[in-house]
Amino acid sequence: MLFNTIDFAFFFPLVLVMYWTVFKRSLQWQNAYLVIVSYLFYSFWDWRFLSLIFLSSLVDYSIGLAMGKAEIPKTRKRLLIASLVFNLGLLFTFKYFNFFVTSFSETFAVFGTSFNLSSLNILLPVGISFYTFQTLSYTIDLYRKRIEPTKDIVAFFAFVSFFPQLVAGPIERASHLLPQFKKPRLFHRDSNVDGLRLILGGLFKKMVIADNCALIANQIFENYQAESGSTLFFGAVFFAFQIYGDFSGYSDIAIGTSRLMGFDLMKNFNYPYLSQNLSDFWRRWHMSLSTWFRDYVYIPLGGSRVSKGRLIINILIVFLVSGLWHGANWTFVIWGFIHGLFVIPVILFVKKDVTFPKGKLLPSFREVFNISATFFIVVVAWVFFRVETVTDAFQYLKTIASPSLMSMPNIPRSGILLLFLYMCFEWMQRHREHVLDIAFIKSKALRYAIYYALVAVILLNAGDLQPFIYFQF
Repeated sequence: MLFNTIDFAFFFPLVLVMYWTVFKRSLQWQNAYLVIVSYLFYSFWDWRFLSLIFLSSLVDYSIGLAMGKAEIPKTRKRLLIASLVFNLGLLFTFKYFNFFVTSFSETFAVFGTSFNLSSLNILLPVGISFYTFQTLSYTIDLYRKRIEPTKDIVAFFAFVSFFPQLVAGPIERASHLLPQFKKPRLFHRDSNVDGLRLILGGLFKKMVIADNCALIANQIFENYQAESGSTLFFGAVFFAFQIYGDFSGYSDIAIGTSRLMGFDLMKNFNYPYLSQNLSDFWRRWHMSLSTWFRDYVYIPLGGSRVSKGRLIINILIVFLVSGLWHGANWTFVIWGFIHGLFVIPVILFVKKDVTFPKGKLLPSFREVFNISATFFIVVVAWVFFRVETVTDAFQYLKTIASPSLMSMPNIPRSGILLLFLYMCFEWMQRHREHVLDIAFIKSKALRYAIYYALVAVILLNAGDLQPFIYFQF
C-alpha cells in the first residue's frame, strides 16, 4: 500500500479514528491494534513475507530476554552472534545469495573455470533491509548494556512492525522508539498540526517533484545511447531530484503519520543538496542509516581514533558496505566507493563542520561553489545507482564527458524551473525542521492559503504514480 494512493487515504484515517477512540483506554490493546494494522498494511504487498517479520521479531525478543538473564560475557556474546547470524542470514539469503553466486561464477569464468551453481528463485521481501537493521539495533545495544531487555512482547512486535516506517524507514533505534510503546500516547494539537504539514510536504515532494522528475529521468536513462552529453547530465540531475523527493517525501509522510499517533520518529533528511562537502552530505542524507553505520560499524572498527591508514580503510569499509546494503549489484558498491573516496579528504583535512549563517538571504560565492561541486559529485555517483550495469554507467559518463556536453539539452525547461524554485524554497527554509515548517508565519490566512495552494498543485501537477524507489532495498 503506497502513501500516495486512494487505498491509504481510506486506510489511515480509519486506523487513526479507531486508534484514538476504541483502543485509547488500554495501552496494551492500542499496541496490539498497531501490530494488527501494521501486518495488514504490509500484507498489501505480499502476505507470505509476514512470517519473516514475525520470526525476526520473535527471535530477537527471545534473544533479548536470554541476554537480560545472562551474566557470563561469553554467553551474552554468543547470543549476540546468534542474532547477527539470523538477521544477516535472512538478508543474505533473500537479497545477496544470487548476487554472490553469480559474481563467484563470473570471476572464475575469466580464468577458464566454470561452475554450475544454482541460484534461488525467490522474491526480495519489501523493507527487509530496514526492519532487520532495526531489530539488530536492539540486540547490539542490549549486548553493550545501553538498554534493558523488554518483557512486553506486544510492544516489541509493534516496534519492529510499526507500519509508517516499516518498509522504508527511518531506521529507528530501540533506545528511541521502543520506550514510546511503553507509555501512554497523548493527543497534542501542535504535534498533530505539524504532522499534517509533514504529510503535505512529503506528498508534494513525492507526487510533484519525484514523480515528474521520474518521467524525464526514465526516458533519458532508458535511451541514453541516443542522447547528447548535456541531455544525459540533466537526466542524472532529474534522477537526483527524483530519488531525493521520493525518499525524503516518504520519510516526511512516515514521520507525519507517526506524529498523528503520538510517536516521534527521528529526522531522516536535512536539506542534503545544500551540503558543502560529501561528509556534510552524509550528515544530511538518510541520516538514520548513516548514523546506524557510524555507531555499529565505523566506531567498532576504531572510528577516527586510529592511524590515518586505518582510518581510510575504515571509511571505505563503511561506504562499501553501505553501497551493498542498497542493492545486490556492483553498481551500488561502486556508488558507495565513490562517496567514500570523496569523504576521506574531508575527514582528514577539514577540521570543522560547515554551517550556513542564519538570517542570510543569499549564499556567498564560496558557498555556491562548494554546494555546486558537492552536488556534481553526488549526481555523477547517482548514475551508478540508477543504471543496470557498470558498463552502462561508464558509457553514460563517457557521453557526458564528450563534446556533446556543450550542446543544448533535450529536456523540458519547465522541469528545470520547478527544481530551481524548489531549491530556492529549501534555501529559505534551511534552518527549519522541515520544508513546510511555516508556523512562524503569523497570518493564519496566509498559512492556509499556502496549504491549499500546495494541495491544488499536487492534484493538478502530479506525475504518473511511481513506486517508491527505496522499497526495493
